[in-house]
Amino acid sequence: MSTLNQTEIEQIVNARLESPFKFLGINLINREQVVVRVFRPDVVSVFIVSDCLTEKIKLDKITEAGLFEKVIERKEIFDYQLQFKTEQKSWLEEDPYSFGPVLSHNDLHLFNEGNHHRIYEKMGAKIMTHEGSKGVHFSVWAPEAKRVSVVGEFNSWDGRIHQMRLLEDSGVWELFIPDLGEEELYKFEILTKLGQRLIKSDPYAVYSELRPDNASLTYDLSNKYQWQDEEWMKKREEINWLERPISIYEVNLASWAKVPEEDNRFLTYRELATKLVNYVKENNFTHVELMPLGEYPLDESWGYQVVGYFSPTSRFGRPEDLMYLIDQFHQHGIGVILDWVPGHFPKDAHGLARFDGTALYEHLDPRLGEHKKWGTYVFNYGREEVRNFLISNALYWLDKFHIDGFRVDAVSSMLYLDHKREEWIPNQYGGRENLEAIDFLQSFNSITHQNHPGILTIAEESTSWSGVTKPTYLGGLGFSMKWNMGWMNDALEYIEVDPFYKKYHHNKLTFPLLYSFNENHVLVLSHDEVVHEKSSMIGKMPGDRWQKFANLRLFYAYMFAHPGKKLLFMGGEFGQWNEWNATKSLDWHLLDYKPHQKLLRFIRELNAIYQEHNVLWEKDFDQSGFEWIDCHDFEKSVISFIRKGHNPEERMVCVFNFTPVARGNYRLAVPQAGFYEEILNTNAEIYGGTNLGNLGGVHSEPIAWHGREHSIEITLPPLTGLYFKYQLTVDS
Repeated sequence: MSTLNQTEIEQIVNARLESPFKFLGINLINREQVVVRVFRPDVVSVFIVSDCLTEKIKLDKITEAGLFEKVIERKEIFDYQLQFKTEQKSWLEEDPYSFGPVLSHNDLHLFNEGNHHRIYEKMGAKIMTHEGSKGVHFSVWAPEAKRVSVVGEFNSWDGRIHQMRLLEDSGVWELFIPDLGEEELYKFEILTKLGQRLIKSDPYAVYSELRPDNASLTYDLSNKYQWQDEEWMKKREEINWLERPISIYEVNLASWAKVPEEDNRFLTYRELATKLVNYVKENNFTHVELMPLGEYPLDESWGYQVVGYFSPTSRFGRPEDLMYLIDQFHQHGIGVILDWVPGHFPKDAHGLARFDGTALYEHLDPRLGEHKKWGTYVFNYGREEVRNFLISNALYWLDKFHIDGFRVDAVSSMLYLDHKREEWIPNQYGGRENLEAIDFLQSFNSITHQNHPGILTIAEESTSWSGVTKPTYLGGLGFSMKWNMGWMNDALEYIEVDPFYKKYHHNKLTFPLLYSFNENHVLVLSHDEVVHEKSSMIGKMPGDRWQKFANLRLFYAYMFAHPGKKLLFMGGEFGQWNEWNATKSLDWHLLDYKPHQKLLRFIRELNAIYQEHNVLWEKDFDQSGFEWIDCHDFEKSVISFIRKGHNPEERMVCVFNFTPVARGNYRLAVPQAGFYEEILNTNAEIYGGTNLGNLGGVHSEPIAWHGREHSIEITLPPLTGLYFKYQLTVDS
């Protein structure tokens, strides 16, 4: 005879409990008795074992489904263990339903109001000691769920065994399961209010199965890795990156290189910590940008369809292996920027989509909550718990992985309600601006910079939105920098034109300078420019093979002299002919050939020249750091300008000839009298050119030209960029 009625028994057996702790575990019946109930369909018998009892007590099996119960003559709750027996074995466990909550009222309050910025320390699966017992605490936000359970190999994926408690009115469910340890596979089973059963990966999981499997794993990051980058981290806080050289190497770890003799497997984080770090260091890049590393199911998504925002992809190893990779970059003086995707997420059934049967992380109305052309959902930035999830995620990568900043993907899609949408809903004022997303981005930038001085946040923003890099206290979005998509589009359109017609497109070179100083820009030649039949960088160049290499060297020299920080996507530095394919390795065999070797040497030395001369980066975002010499020579397709830094005696004269015609006796105005040392000639033989040039430099002459008192007469090789460093001479 049970103390439960038939309805209550059915609720337990069929996992329909809204308050499992009310029925399971140990509970007082009256002043003289307690009752212990256990639901375990996988065992034959259950005993209570306790120091408070003279002997173990066998529970009565009240249903064949596996519900056990025993009334005990005791006046108070006591500590106990459960002894389970099957036909084959017997073991002791503590009862999950004998433990109190882990999350505090304050945790829940801060989370619900969006201010628990490090909620990642609480949510998900946390290995801990609770009330004197070791185990795993599970928690998940699912406010519209009727019931939530933890399922895993430890309970045969049976959602009836470990039903969770709902904490207050927070929408957060939790359960502490004693005796569980690391690398236990688990998911959350969610019963929706419509009766649908969903199986979801943990949104806060820190480690996940390798695709195509998608279970989360219990994992404790706290003592997995001992960082050795104290010097870098301290130095980072003191650097004003706006006035420092930044040359970024953008990398997709899945396709940078593979191991052909092992069925083209991925390189591991540990292998990359040697090969990639050394390569980036040798070629003088200051930073790497790693394309998204949050766990994602589809290789072809390049990482932009994130399911596990807190879970570094297991394709390349364990989380501590990624820590080691980043540490090695830091120890070699290289910053690490992570591509971050807060603008949308995929519809995979095990992910965030319709998480508790409702539009939880996204808007329900597809006019707000979907990017139909991308096949993804859009985060609901007006929901405090969603904002908390994303900001906590950013701090997680900064706190735990020592990331030096973020390139934030698809910011334009966040800012505009009508971005690539045929149907959309205006904001409360009738405009197209997404006010909630704007507020979120401002909060993200403020909070991350406050917590981690010296980091960079870089927006991929392709419109003319004003104030992307203006501080939030002045009404801006607060990003450190912004990708200069306008420069990229104009520059590529210009360089791809046949030289005979370039004079008709000269404005493509000059127009970007009208807005270059409106924001803190990064000049980018990213992965997006070498896919989907856009051709590789070397493939975009006009002319025969020699001209293609010459054009590419010229284009890179122009880019590195132009105001703005720099970004190159992998493969472009050595002239990969094929478009980037995320499922294949770069074509490293090309470095067996001289033209590609010489192009890579050029990039290596261009990076070194760039970093060595502060005039090329000290005033990237200040109009006074740039001055045209001649922007009107469209007939010859030649432009020239001066780059300046804080020291008025330091000047760099940069001139570019975009036609395959050598121009001797080319007169060029210079800012003042002196010797102009030719520190870069893209036509040098060591780079693949003909060595036509200016024999190391030229002296100025007191010949007025283009409104200036002094000028130089130079040889301008075909398809060549030249840098002349000003040196004051005694005669001058």
